[in-house]
Amino acid sequence: MSISKELLEFWPELEWIKNPDLRQQTADTWALALSKSVLTPEDLKRIPFTLLCGPDLKVSFMDHKRAVVHIALESGKKMNEFFKEELPVNMDVLIAGAILADVGKLLEYVLDEDGKAAQGMYGKYLRHPFSGVSLAEACGVPPEVCHIIATHAGEGNMVKRSTEAYVVHHADFMTFLPFKERLKE
Repeated sequence: MSISKELLEFWPELEWIKNPDLRQQTADTWALALSKSVLTPEDLKRIPFTLLCGPDLKVSFMDHKRAVVHIALESGKKMNEFFKEELPVNMDVLIAGAILADVGKLLEYVLDEDGKAAQGMYGKYLRHPFSGVSLAEACGVPPEVCHIIATHAGEGNMVKRSTEAYVVHHADFMTFLPFKERLKE
């Protein structure tokens, strides 16, 4: 099976994953999530990346997701450069985990009557780290990547994170918390 042209246009960062099996599993997870979601790729390019920062947030889901992947990639490269064997970062695992961290939001979110993103009934019971792991496991994604999905958000504060999971967690939160803090101003 190959990755569709549409999915590669949506997620060009998939090509950064060198392991062809992991690249395919990561793409398959996104394809599965899109098939189960009411959201389309076009919706993901326009809806806000979080529901926690108010309705005026202009940063789209995909802008945030792609920024997290790019920041995680650059962080992983620098960690490998400076720390070498002392704290090695598996770049394929890191990139796949960053791409998949919020895939479960495709099941958590719905669109209201005005076409705005809202948390659906599914999302009220299962937050995206849980549904993301379920989607990824259905596509054969290995446990070290599922670990990143499971631990990238607050739920991960209760377990020991891998190095790659720490990188994705911090890339995600450093591009979320400043927006959340602006609400307090």
